[in-house]
Amino acid sequence: MADSAQDRNLPASERRKTRARSEGQVPRSRDLGHFAALALAGGLLLVAGAPLAGWLQDGLAGALTFDRRAVADPNAMLDQLGHQMALGLAVVVPVGVLMMVAGVASAVLSGGWNFSVKAMTPDLTKLDPIAGLGRLFAKESWVQVGKSWLLALLIAAVGGFFLWQRFDVFVHLLALPMAQATAVMAAEIAQGFGYLLLLLAAFALVDVPLQRFFWEKRLRMTQQEAKQEHKDAEGSAEVKAKIKQKQREAARRRMMAAVPTADLVVMNPTHYAVALKYDEVRMGAPRVVAKGTDALALRIRDLAREHAVPVLEAPPLARALYTHVELEAEVPAALFAAVAAVLAWVYQLRQAPGHALAAPQVSVPAELDPLTAKGDGR
Repeated sequence: MADSAQDRNLPASERRKTRARSEGQVPRSRDLGHFAALALAGGLLLVAGAPLAGWLQDGLAGALTFDRRAVADPNAMLDQLGHQMALGLAVVVPVGVLMMVAGVASAVLSGGWNFSVKAMTPDLTKLDPIAGLGRLFAKESWVQVGKSWLLALLIAAVGGFFLWQRFDVFVHLLALPMAQATAVMAAEIAQGFGYLLLLLAAFALVDVPLQRFFWEKRLRMTQQEAKQEHKDAEGSAEVKAKIKQKQREAARRRMMAAVPTADLVVMNPTHYAVALKYDEVRMGAPRVVAKGTDALALRIRDLAREHAVPVLEAPPLARALYTHVELEAEVPAALFAAVAAVLAWVYQLRQAPGHALAAPQVSVPAELDPLTAKGDGR
């Protein structure tokens, strides 16, 4: 099958990755999130554990202190309960906000910032039991399950070994005063918590690139998908042909609009037509503003005559200009003498309107006249 996993051997394109991100598909590492949350909790206990414990101890002592008014008045009990709830929220809410920040930060580190409404849209296709079984027995699912089991076993092993190693310390805590026992217990818990964080950090270092690998593997493409995406990005041949046709038509309209403003049209006499214009203020040399062959040449000639633009039959010059000068380009130096001769003829016509003037003799270098190479007489 074309869509089989064996055929998906091409890496995902940037366009496919961008589309996947827009749909909410990004690599995320749960192990990194677990490590960030526990590391933040450990840091809070390390920095603010003692003040927080004293504060909570004072609050608990106040909550367990009763007077005659509190016993006799139920409203006083409710007020005290509300006060204790406020104290609890004052601790829980900031910690919860920090834990959320840690979760967002770990997600951004593993897969970058991404927001997608589509990811929150219900997808009924995920309820398909056949597709669910396929995902259940996929290699990626087995790797994830195996990694979770390995992490659980290692946590249990590290925790059990730590308790076995510190068993005598915990037994001797029973003989210590409460304050001293609490301090020793806190130090032991901090040490065990550190071992746990090291283990989670090691798993996070492995899980982040692993999730990235799985994400790119899910987005791999078949040869057909790559061809289709390239076709969508570049456009089909028919669309590109139509675009080029529209561009040619627009260029031709602009070219024909420039014919009435030309100084001269040189022809051969029906196969080639080239319109020239020269503005000594804005141009360094005469410029070709329109050119064409056959039917288009005749249209340029007719349009020029309609707007009283002189038309001169100079076959060698018309062939040379059409062949060697691009549209909107200036005449090359090798043709300066020939073009200067025909422009001088145009200026004489303007100075003596209504008088018939003989056509100028135009000389074109032999290497610029395509007739020499083609030998067809056009």
